[in-house]
Amino acid sequence: MSEESTEQKQFRYLGIITVLYVTLQLVSDVTAGKIIQVIWFPVSITVIYFPLTYIFADVLTEVYGYATGRRVLWTVLLCSVLAAALYQFVVYLPPAPGFEKNAGYVQVFGQVPRVVIGSWVAIFFGEIFNNYVMAKMKVWTEGKHLWSRLVASTVFGQFVNTALFYSIALFGVLPTNLLIDSILSGWLIKVVVEVALIPVTYWIVARLKKIEHEDFFDRKTDFNPFVIGH
Repeated sequence: MSEESTEQKQFRYLGIITVLYVTLQLVSDVTAGKIIQVIWFPVSITVIYFPLTYIFADVLTEVYGYATGRRVLWTVLLCSVLAAALYQFVVYLPPAPGFEKNAGYVQVFGQVPRVVIGSWVAIFFGEIFNNYVMAKMKVWTEGKHLWSRLVASTVFGQFVNTALFYSIALFGVLPTNLLIDSILSGWLIKVVVEVALIPVTYWIVARLKKIEHEDFFDRKTDFNPFVIGH
């Protein structure tokens, strides 16, 4: 079980996980505005697939350590910022004469600034909380009871993510009671989805630990969320 820095090690699947993580985040960025009905509550369609990003966060922290998960999170966030800037560039440039689909591009990519900022803040702090709980509980439990830290990190991380996003992006847009209902329902659905996927997470974690020869314990880690390079 490794307690050394993963900085100099070469891993087979870390790059693939990072690419999938970035892809799901970028997809979520442009589809979050679509609201669907789940039971009685209107929620963003991203509740269906966004929880998968927390599986990536859990796997990264459990196998490679908090610092690696934090570094990948910063990569995801920077890619999201760059993509948002390019989306605005797409909206800003006037269409060619005869191009009749510009209104669709404007509607999809012309993101409201507070929604974009809300998304970034929610992603960062939600996943930092998720990773912190995962790392600390792994040390406390001496690597046992993976299910307990998967559930606990999801409950805390998803609540922070959902509460921040809805509060920043939709406060004053939705009535307060509907906003609270949306936060609670969105949080519950995300937790249920990830808990249902715990067997998948268990399998992925076990396989990666075996293949990568890595099982990192964050006993000496600097948990400062704003450190990018370590």
